[in-house]
Parts: sequence; structure tokens; C-alpha cells
Amino acid sequence: MSTPADPRPAVVRVTDPADARLRDYTDLTDVKLRTAREPAEGLFMAESSNVIRRAVAAGHRPRSFLMADKWLDSMADVLGEHPEAPVFVADEPVLEQITGFHLHRGALAAMHRPVLRSVHEVVSGARGGAGARRVAVLEDIVDHTNVGAVFRSAAALGVDAVLVTPRCADPLYRRSVRVSMGTVFQVPWTRLASWPGGLDDLRADGFEVAALALSDDAVSLDDLAVDLPDRLALVLGTEGHGLSRRAVAAADRVVQIPMAGGVDSLNVAAASAVAFWATR
Repeated sequence: MSTPADPRPAVVRVTDPADARLRDYTDLTDVKLRTAREPAEGLFMAESSNVIRRAVAAGHRPRSFLMADKWLDSMADVLGEHPEAPVFVADEPVLEQITGFHLHRGALAAMHRPVLRSVHEVVSGARGGAGARRVAVLEDIVDHTNVGAVFRSAAALGVDAVLVTPRCADPLYRRSVRVSMGTVFQVPWTRLASWPGGLDDLRADGFEVAALALSDDAVSLDDLAVDLPDRLALVLGTEGHGLSRRAVAAADRVVQIPMAGGVDSLNVAAASAVAFWATR
């Protein structure tokens, strides 16, 4: 008579920060290295027990977990659902040597990075297959904190999908995921193959493209909100310089947020929240 397989995960105690099995977790504070490594190696990092839970709930598969002993009990349900993923446990000084920072948010998980879908697949599959009505397009935003904040606003204010340009920061980078509070897992997103040529893919799916920028021919966001197109793509530009001239020229219309107090623009994360709220 055969016995059922043990559903408990394999808990592996590690004492050597240079243990080869921990490679997924090394050099986490080296942004340049990690943003190159993670997409190439097909992984991303989920930091904190809450973010890990959101990732797993959204269908992402863990490669492994890393944590201190004290988090084993509180994470037992998640670990039990994925017995194929080893659980590396270490004392906190060793964890800090491995990751490069004090791991105080519960746990880390190395996750399998999903294969990106086409723009058409993302926008047509949004809203339970009904198709996206509003999408955000992020042009070359380099700060992962801003990317995460835009995703959080998109989730909170009902934006159906987010599209990022080829040079935009990675939405699945650890800091982006953390700032988004894991909402990057609930808002469908993908990366445009070309820019600004990728806007043609949106138009083919019936979207009107509105660029948020300062321009002599810009209309007020208030005016856009009064007469919204059936399908709207809001394009937001990089920190400092805003949208490129090519992006503005490729848009169907230019929109600006009404300002007071001698202020001409907002941080891109703040601007996104205003635009998402006004067009909800």
C-alpha cells in the first residue's frame, strides 16, 4: 500500500551566505544588476508576506522562499500550497548578508516571471474578457517607486490595464512591487514592442490616445472628462522632461491638468492619480 506524498515544503537551513542555492536572492540592492538579471533569468522577487500572498493569489508560482524561523508559522498556509518550492531559513544576520538589507517584512520569495502577452491580448482580455475601456501608457519612467505608485492608483481607480514602453522601468522589480502593495499582480500589463509605434496597436483596438503634456493646443482634463471616448489610452511621461515630442505628436489629442498657484506640472505618480480619477 502506497503512502501519500508529504505535502509539507522542504525547509532548508542555510548558514553560508555564499550558498549557491541562494543565487536568486543575492545582490538585491544592486538595481542595475537585478534589473538585467531578473528578466533574463525568468524571475522576480516578492518582498513581504502580504505581497507574496497577493502574487500567489494572482496565480504566480514561487521558485523558492527565504525567511527567518519566526515567519514559518504565519506563512505555513502559503508554503503548504507550494511544497515543490524549497523554503530557505536562516538567522537574521545571515539573511542580511545574503540580501544586502535587513529583512523585516516577513519573507522573500523568488517567483517565476510570467511570459508577457501582446497588447491586443492584454486589452481584449481585461475586465473578465469584456475588453479594456481605459488603459495607462507609461513612457520611459525610470523610477521604480513611481511605476509602483502608478499601478496602485490604476488598481484603486479602475484602470483596466497598464502598458509600458521598451525603456520603462520594470513593474516587477522588487521596489515597484512593494510600492504598488502587490497591485501590480491584479492590473493586467505588458510591454510595448516599439515606441511610439506601439500606439497603433491601441488604435487598432479602438482606443483614442490622449497624451498628458503641456502644449499650446492642449485641452483641459475637465473637458476630456465631460465627453470621454468609449476607449481611452492615457499616456504619461518620464520624470523631469515629461512626454517626448514623438509621443505627443503620435497622440490623438493632448490633455493637461488644470493648475493653480503658479505650478505647471505634478509628479508623474500624482498626475496619474488625478487623470485616473477624472476619467473614471
